[in-house]
Amino acid sequence: MDAITIDGIALSPAAIAAEAQLHPADSAETAWQEAARALAIRALLLQEARRLGLTAEPETDGEGRRETEEEALVRQLLAREVTVPEADGETCRRYYDNNRRRFRTPELVEARHILFAADPDDEARRAAAEQAARETLAVLQTRPDLFEALAAERSDCPSARQGGNLGQLTRGQTVPEVDTFLFNLEAGQLCPLPVKSRYGFHVLKVERKVAAEPLPFEAVEARIAGYLAEASWRRGVAQYLRLLAGKAEIVGLDLEGSDSPLVQ
Repeated sequence: MDAITIDGIALSPAAIAAEAQLHPADSAETAWQEAARALAIRALLLQEARRLGLTAEPETDGEGRRETEEEALVRQLLAREVTVPEADGETCRRYYDNNRRRFRTPELVEARHILFAADPDDEARRAAAEQAARETLAVLQTRPDLFEALAAERSDCPSARQGGNLGQLTRGQTVPEVDTFLFNLEAGQLCPLPVKSRYGFHVLKVERKVAAEPLPFEAVEARIAGYLAEASWRRGVAQYLRLLAGKAEIVGLDLEGSDSPLVQ
């Protein structure tokens, strides 16, 4: 790799390698580049903070973690140099009106299952689990009132002690295969076939469904204001960094268009 310098000061390859551990990527080269950008951005900010004569005043967060002096300098510099307008009520309302689908209560299902566990690599066990699931499903199709009793007797899931009850679920709380079926069944419906997952085979039943409902603007106004303030802040910081980069002599690295994290 070519040497990377910021106003004549080289970024240490060892420092870049250490920073790369914080930037998971598809390749080592990409991780290296992202780490170098992050360190270059930090260097620009620290140089500016020191040029302005700022004195580090580290703070401690609610969990007792204290900032390093460099973190404090960066925070103080950005607080001093980057100012963004707060989102007023009209702006928040406009965002709400344009993004109503984002502001809804989650869709819920109350479900039960009977799990016939089988390791994905154990073909014999998988076949036996599928057969047991099909036999249980056949019983339930004529005697759905036996679901809780059969779950207690046959399920390999700890929920067997509650008759297979999984409680109320939102999307994403179960494995994708189960999730897909649960949210497409009707209330009171028994899934017509066993559902295969990495855990084995599931016999599923949806007891109850609660549809998603729109949240009123008043319930989400503060959240919207926070989101818009954060977005505005990030744009302001990015603009400020472009100004700093434009005044600096940067060799071996292109910061233009970088979306790397600025400050962790």
